[in-house]
Amino acid sequence: MKNELSSVLLRNTSLVLPDRTIDSANLLIQNGRIAGISAPAQKTPTSQSTIDLRGLTVFPGFIDVHIHGAVGVDTLNGSAEGLAKAAAFLAQHGVTAWLPTLVPARTEQYAQAIGAIGETMAASLAGDSDTDHQEAAHRLKSMLRARVLGVHYEGPFVNDQQCGALHREHFRTFKSIAEFDSLPIINRSGAVHMMTLAPEIDGGIGLIKELTKRGWIVSIGHTRATADLLDRAFAAGARHMTHFMNAMTPLHHRAPGPVGWGLLHDEVSCDLIADGIHLDRSILRLILRNKTSQRVSLISDAIAATGLGDGEYEIWGEQIAVREGRTQNTKGSIAGSVITMLDAVRLMSQLGFADYELAQMSSLNPARLLGIDHDCGSIEEGKRADLVVLDKDRNVYLTIIGGEIAFSAQKQRGQATLPDPEVI
Repeated sequence: MKNELSSVLLRNTSLVLPDRTIDSANLLIQNGRIAGISAPAQKTPTSQSTIDLRGLTVFPGFIDVHIHGAVGVDTLNGSAEGLAKAAAFLAQHGVTAWLPTLVPARTEQYAQAIGAIGETMAASLAGDSDTDHQEAAHRLKSMLRARVLGVHYEGPFVNDQQCGALHREHFRTFKSIAEFDSLPIINRSGAVHMMTLAPEIDGGIGLIKELTKRGWIVSIGHTRATADLLDRAFAAGARHMTHFMNAMTPLHHRAPGPVGWGLLHDEVSCDLIADGIHLDRSILRLILRNKTSQRVSLISDAIAATGLGDGEYEIWGEQIAVREGRTQNTKGSIAGSVITMLDAVRLMSQLGFADYELAQMSSLNPARLLGIDHDCGSIEEGKRADLVVLDKDRNVYLTIIGGEIAFSAQKQRGQATLPDPEVI
């Protein structure tokens, strides 16, 4: 059984709701879910435990839908234990759920990665009566933090002229259903499957239709598609764009391409790598002025070198250098990022976006994209208690996942003034 109290009250804090922030408020957690939100003038609810968060701000936990790894763990070749290690690091930086993202690779590499992802999911969801997964749960639970939600295939059905840091030798076209069926999937109820693809590859529109029919989330990226073809992709089921403006043909006054098309269509959402490297800060402002915070998700696109500092790293079969927070492969291309979702939130905060807009971009919009916003992604009664508490300098003070403290800055500093980090 989980060692948790049935209720806890977070007192005297600022709560970031979907459309506003309320100050000096209280949030009641019961059995891992948000049971009540009360304003200062209302009666304070009773609970078994109380944590005073005066001067701090509670956000919904960050959800990263595009991340390749961290702290030396690569999602393509990491074990379940490795993914748990990365998940613990993510929780320290406010991430409560994530979608391990796979670059184009051989089928056997995909199979190994999907196996590890599935094992990690099984361990995090297993109960004491789940004997099939009990051993895995005991082995991983002490390390597991941010929830693994499923898998994001970045490719392999993408344009080889917009490869970015991806390896062309593993790119594919959609000639038959067999091309798609060869991709391993997570055979677990509720597992999210997402794919970034280029509609212009041979069979691209047919692939979008097939993915949509099977319940996959389709995102457009690594593409040179024309606006007319993108209209067809939208009609087939594509509603999102991956790391907008990166790895796609740029905007041209006689050829709008994917950038112009994405900016014009309010019904299409996009995600951004807000590191100040992939996109200039003025471009971030420009995109948000058009798309607004309601249609933009922040992503990290982080690679295994994240959290390790500058240096040379062997990733995806090649050397990737990290210098002053910028990645570069041997071809001179940017090869992902080394930021966290917290870094992206900090940058967007510096650009002047309100806390509720930051929460939309880092939590609610990713949850909507994945179809889980009924359960998480915002601070609302009935939803999971997936929360991150930030101080005035945007440092993580607490990360709460499903009603359990997954990270405590005070515990890390040896200040035992909070409940045990396994109990809330």
